[in-house]
Amino acid sequence: MGRALSETELDPPLLRCPPCYNLAVAAGSQPEMHELLALDTDAGTRLDRFVAAHCAELSRSRVQELIDGGLVLVNGKAAKSAQKLHGGEIITVRVQPRPAPHAEAEAIPLEVLYEDEDVIAINKAAGMAVHAGAGNVSGTLVNALLGRGQALSQGGDPLRPGIVHRLDKETSGVILVAKNDAAHAKLGEAFRQRAIKKTYIALVQGVLSEKSGRIELAIGRDPIHRTRMATQRKSWHGAAVANAREARTDWKALAKIDSTTLVEVQLHTGRTHQVRVHFSALKHPVVGDTLYGAARELSVGPSSALVGPDEGRRREKHGSKDPPLPRESDVRVGGAAGAREKVTLAPLGRNFLHAAKLGFAQPRTGAWIEVRAALPGELRDYLKRLCDAAGEPQSRIDAALAGYL
Repeated sequence: MGRALSETELDPPLLRCPPCYNLAVAAGSQPEMHELLALDTDAGTRLDRFVAAHCAELSRSRVQELIDGGLVLVNGKAAKSAQKLHGGEIITVRVQPRPAPHAEAEAIPLEVLYEDEDVIAINKAAGMAVHAGAGNVSGTLVNALLGRGQALSQGGDPLRPGIVHRLDKETSGVILVAKNDAAHAKLGEAFRQRAIKKTYIALVQGVLSEKSGRIELAIGRDPIHRTRMATQRKSWHGAAVANAREARTDWKALAKIDSTTLVEVQLHTGRTHQVRVHFSALKHPVVGDTLYGAARELSVGPSSALVGPDEGRRREKHGSKDPPLPRESDVRVGGAAGAREKVTLAPLGRNFLHAAKLGFAQPRTGAWIEVRAALPGELRDYLKRLCDAAGEPQSRIDAALAGYL
């Protein structure tokens, strides 16, 4: 196999070449340089595999980046990853430090719900990620805030300036952002102390038989499907849910519409995907949330009202003694003789989950502030289509959502 050249074999400028490691280098520092000698036994080996094998802390993808950037030379000339070695070549590797990650400003319109010198509350649209992450490098809330010239707290992750809490990408509604480090610290502590009141509106599949309930199931990373979270109630082929943390969700039923229930949700903890995971654990996934078991398309009609688990089991799970919600009487279209037919609604295209209200103490003055975000148009339209298909009066749903429209 190839080897690193000794100091006596190196050209004078490289006499003190460090070992071939991917060392952490501060931005602006000189790149680390390494030289390797390919032996006859390396003949036929791809360049990228050769370099990765001899620079243990350089990943294969990082080696390819360096080669593509012209930072790996074979006998002083640029090469390609797939180039085959013949033996006897000198390979020079210049490990150029990556620039520090940062969020870019982008011109994206935002709806501001509240703003003062310390905080800004935004009505985030569904489909917008809060900050950069896997698969989301632009088009985020942070990009949009920077695009409006917004001053943001800088004490945390450079990709998440100002961010003290998050909403899932497909969840809409109120999100609070800190403009300075002092506000960020105060709000962060308020979230940890559960002193911030978070209210959501959700539409879940199935009929919840009680008027209200509390879900207290610890949540951790799903051991099989790593993009999902799970409760400890779940059993995944014997695999334990990793690092489960306590989580509490309180809910109140606002209205039953055919085989769905419209609920008001109070979050007492802020675990990842909490509302979605908790209702999925009760076999009542949020409408549109296919990641957690919701149907892609909702069927509405006479036989669909019984979709869901046995009501007795639900009552035991919820631990509630409240009497069942009254069912709406069967609605017939076209007179007594015209039975209503089952209708399949087009996919919603997002989760029916909206952060409708957020209450917090202003970090500088302590004054209590409550910010509301009206139910977005696409969710109101979906409720209208659902009501029309179910033969339900829209006015009943509007009355149930008083204060949220």
